[in-house]
Amino acid sequence: MNHHSDLSGERKSYERDALEETDAALDPLRQFQAWMDEAFAAKVPEPNAMTLATVGADGRPSTRIVLIKGCDARGIVWFTNYDSRKGRELALHPFAALQFHWVELERVVRIEGSVERVADAESDAYFASRPLDSRIGAWASPQSEVIASRGVLVANAAKYAAKFLMDPPRPPHWGGFRLRPEAWEFWQGRKSRLHDRLRYRLEDGHWARERLAP
Repeated sequence: MNHHSDLSGERKSYERDALEETDAALDPLRQFQAWMDEAFAAKVPEPNAMTLATVGADGRPSTRIVLIKGCDARGIVWFTNYDSRKGRELALHPFAALQFHWVELERVVRIEGSVERVADAESDAYFASRPLDSRIGAWASPQSEVIASRGVLVANAAKYAAKFLMDPPRPPHWGGFRLRPEAWEFWQGRKSRLHDRLRYRLEDGHWARERLAP
């Protein structure tokens, strides 16, 4: 049997760090911001990349990677095409789950909550800050739709570049979403599969913190 087709023997011992209640923040946002800062400081690849899970009309989940673009007491923000699969699914079921996996730090953060569109002014401001080719790309790509070839994208990009020159406006179908967290989980790998898992859940406007078995 090919070694790579049998993954049952692939294991790693997690020994880098620990997550004790005495060290963890009482507010999950502070804990998240501390871990995010450490991920950037450690120069892990794409520390701002997160898996976004949504649910479709058929009740089936789907995932994709998006980039976090904002995080404060209001929630976690990313930007996308509202007509994409994720955009359509969030319009139908405005709840989602996010997951960060910082492999090199042996850490995972999971976040669940309700989702809403950000204000138009917020989407306008972020769109204006993007590189020109990214702003053209937002017009050129009918995200998640079937296209005949890559040539369609190239032709669309040329068309919109000629139309808008240096100042493309934000497309009406493009903007931000904000997830308002209702639950957070912080996972730190430990030896013997006895991993640390601290969960924060919103209870009467306050965060209750509890340890989960790994």
